[in-house]
Parts: sequence; C-alpha cells; structure tokens
Amino acid sequence: MEQINTTLIGSQLGDTVQLLRQRRPGYSLPQACYNSPEVFAADMEQIFCKEWLYVGLTCEIPQPGNFITLEVGNNPITIVRNKQMEVQAFHNVCRHRGSRICLPKQGKVAKMVCPYHQWTYELDGELLYAGNEMGDQFDKADFPLKKVHTKTAGGYIFISLADEPPAIDDFLAELARYLEPYDLENAKVAVQSEILEDANWKLVIENNRECYHCAGSHPELLNTLLEWDDTTDPRASDAFKAHVARKAAEWDAEGIPHEHVSFGLRNRMVRMPLAEGKVAMTIDGSPACAKTLGRVQNRDLGSLRILHLPNSWNHGQGDHLITFQVIPVGPQKTKVITKWVVHKDAVEGVDYDVEKLRRVWDATNAQDRALAEENQRGINSMAYEPGPYSPTYEFGVVNFVDWYADTFVTNAEGQLLSVKLPE
Repeated sequence: MEQINTTLIGSQLGDTVQLLRQRRPGYSLPQACYNSPEVFAADMEQIFCKEWLYVGLTCEIPQPGNFITLEVGNNPITIVRNKQMEVQAFHNVCRHRGSRICLPKQGKVAKMVCPYHQWTYELDGELLYAGNEMGDQFDKADFPLKKVHTKTAGGYIFISLADEPPAIDDFLAELARYLEPYDLENAKVAVQSEILEDANWKLVIENNRECYHCAGSHPELLNTLLEWDDTTDPRASDAFKAHVARKAAEWDAEGIPHEHVSFGLRNRMVRMPLAEGKVAMTIDGSPACAKTLGRVQNRDLGSLRILHLPNSWNHGQGDHLITFQVIPVGPQKTKVITKWVVHKDAVEGVDYDVEKLRRVWDATNAQDRALAEENQRGINSMAYEPGPYSPTYEFGVVNFVDWYADTFVTNAEGQLLSVKLPE
C-alpha cells in the first residue's frame, strides 16, 4: 500500500469528504468549498487530475509538430500532433531535471527540445538526444516523456491525468455524431479571449448552468438565445414548442442531430433554435461569417449546446462555433478561455468581422465575470450560509453541484482506502 508521511493530507481530505456528505441537497455548497485553499487543492487532485478535461481543438494543431500547452494545477501539459497525425498529450516536464520543455502557449517544432540542457524528444515522446555526458550505462529508452491519456472526438481534444480515467467513450461517440456536420478538422480559431475571474471555479460553472439571472444581466445574449433547452420545461409555451418542432423538422431533413442526449449529470448535448428570425448569436442575429462550417447548408441551425463537466460549455451554430474552457488558477481565481471557430478558408475582413463575431459573448463574459466575483465576495462574508436553489430555474446548478459532490466523494474515498496512514 502507498505510504504517506503525514496524517494531515489524509485528515484534510477526509474532512472535505465529510463536509460534502453532510451538505444539504438542493442548497449551495458550504463556504469552504468556495474559498478554502485546502478544498481547492483537493478539487485539483480529486476532480481536475482524475476526470476528463476539454483542452482544445484538433484544428489548433493541424500539422505534425504543432502543439498547444496548458497547466492543470501544478502540472504543465503539452498536446502535440505527431508524425502519424495523431494527437498526443505529454507531461511538459523534461526527464532530466524537470524543466518545462515547450514554453509558448502554441507553436510548431520539428522536435521537442528542453531549453535547459537540450535534451531532445521526438514528437511521440521518445528521447532522442541527451548529450554525451550521461555515461555508458545511460539508456535513452528509459526516459521518454510521460504520456497523458488523450482522446479526440469531432475535433475536440480531451485529456485525463488519472492512472485509470473514467469511462467516456459513449459520450465521445455521440459528440462526434453531433459535431460531424461542422467538420472541425477543416476549421480554425478566428479569435480567442482569456479573462481571469476573481471567483472559485465552481461559481463560474454554477453561473453558466442557469439563466435565472439572464433577464437582468444579459441583454445582448437574449437578443438571440432562448432560455429553455427542453420542451418539457414547465415554463415552455405552446409557441416555443411549435417553434422547436418546425426547426427540428428542417434539421432532420438535412441530417443534423438535435435530440437531447445526456450521460449522467456530467455530459449532455442538445440543439435548440434561436429566437425566431435569428440565425447566429450576434447582436442582431444575422450571420457572423459568410462561409458555413463543414457540410452545413441551412444557416439556421440554432445552437448546439454541449456541456462537459468539469470545465467546458459550447454553442455551435451554422457559421461558427464557440467553445468555453474553465481553468482553475486558485481558490478564488479562475481563467475562462473563449474561442470563436470558423471555416478554415474564411478570410477576416472579407467573410467575417471579428468585432461582430465576438461582441455578444465578450459582453456576456464580462457580465458573468462581475456576477461571479460579487458572488465570491458575498460568500467570503461571515454571514454566508448555503441558500436554496430554485428547482425550476436552477436545476442545472443542482445537477452540477450533485455531480461535483458525488464525484469528489467517490474519487477521494477510493484514494483514502488505498492509503495506509501512519499509526
């Protein structure tokens, strides 16, 4: 059994498990879950280092040697396209003395070379060169880059740092089916933004999972977005249901998937129409790009809404697709990366205008940032106590919080059972 040299880690992890086991269902989480450094460290260990994470798009690394980098907590990661055109992820850590190897956020290399002592790795992670100073007993084959579990589907890239990641293949098969019309291998990121929110990552996700706040906060978004994503919602009107039925018939005729598909509380996707007469999430609902994506002919594809917990939500339209990636940075600090994706042959200034493409979600992201940060400030107060979620308007938040708590407890209890604490 694995040995640890202190009871502190086990005790803190056990305390968080108890906190989550004793939480009140249908209510927001205990204060420590939103601001405690210890709980944040445990979140990174039990959620972000054990679950599947959305990390980018295959079109961002179209050719051998193209790479992107990110950090999962303290773990630098490189995702690279190898010579066989496969997408692989590695710990971005040199096997010599641990320096990071690929330093830019994105780039292209013939080989991966550590800037410290020039140890050189092939694109598949094999160590090719370690100088002539390592001695006769040194075998390069013993020191490849450490691989990270990697899967792709429909142009999306997912990684897991776990030794044995959870099952995800059923979701990826459906994701590939829903994204097939867009042909994202032949797309490009037209523009992206990064914002740093002074709020816990769970507050960022919670805010996204409900539109209770939309009417009072998101005028630009509600020019085109319809709040509901299910005709069984008790608030859905007959007119809304008829609108959905008309659009669904059009999508069926073109072979565009649209049904609501869920995989537990973790992953879901559905295509829902935008407001009548709107074809894109732009300020006036008009197209954002002259070229449609992939095989799309009908510009009015509504919004393909994809949720992947713990770190992504997405909106796919006929002419562009928007991805959102959440990266926890600290107990009260979260990075949100937004990417606007268009056909690879679309020309900026001719086929699309960047300001028009991003205006609605730039405004919405800024509004959501302010909401999450004010939420965090209030939660930090001695007056905070968990409050009730609306079962009608905030069922998505309830689902997320339930998923988070159940997943954390399951992962943590498995770890605690495998660790022998000193007597």
